[in-house]
Amino acid sequence: MSGSFFQLANQQGRCILRLQSTDGTNRLTRECVLALTSAIDSLAKESNPLVIAGNDRFFSAGAELEEIAALSAPSAYEFSTMGQALMQAVERFPAPVYAAVSGYCMGGGLDLALACHRRIASPHAVFGHRGAALGLITGWGGTQRLPRLIGRARALEMFVAAEKISARQALALGLVDAVVEDPVGKALRQAMTAGTRPCVPSPPLP
Repeated sequence: MSGSFFQLANQQGRCILRLQSTDGTNRLTRECVLALTSAIDSLAKESNPLVIAGNDRFFSAGAELEEIAALSAPSAYEFSTMGQALMQAVERFPAPVYAAVSGYCMGGGLDLALACHRRIASPHAVFGHRGAALGLITGWGGTQRLPRLIGRARALEMFVAAEKISARQALALGLVDAVVEDPVGKALRQAMTAGTRPCVPSPPLP
């Protein structure tokens, strides 16, 4: 199974969803978010572990800034709701979901990784929410999930300072679970020993 925004492969009952785009940045455009939500809802029926990955340079550069710039107040609310639906579909997936992160994992891409149950990074992975540098803040749940992982003070610093952090820093903070040369391989090995994960509803995001 494949689409314009991702490719799906199956390895011994474990699914790999690899983000893709023509420019290689794997931006989460409106069309991409809707396609991913539909795909993940379909995969949830099979209850097999899922690995979400990008390419060597980008897990995802986040939302498409040109789309954000064109939003009005009502459409911004719709855009936020749409992104939250994707993140909740990932978070509530009935089996373990692993983010295998190589390269840049920024903005909405970081929101996507945060929604996964585990995050495994390559040594050259870079994480950040750069929206504050552009006068923006995420509406896709990152403001809730990041503080739960690394603490409120450190999360606020990342948001307000639009700071980028390395894989090793992310590991020290608890943002990622491991740093390895082959994050997809590590995620698959963990998935091979994982049972299904009960679907526990998350509290509603503001």
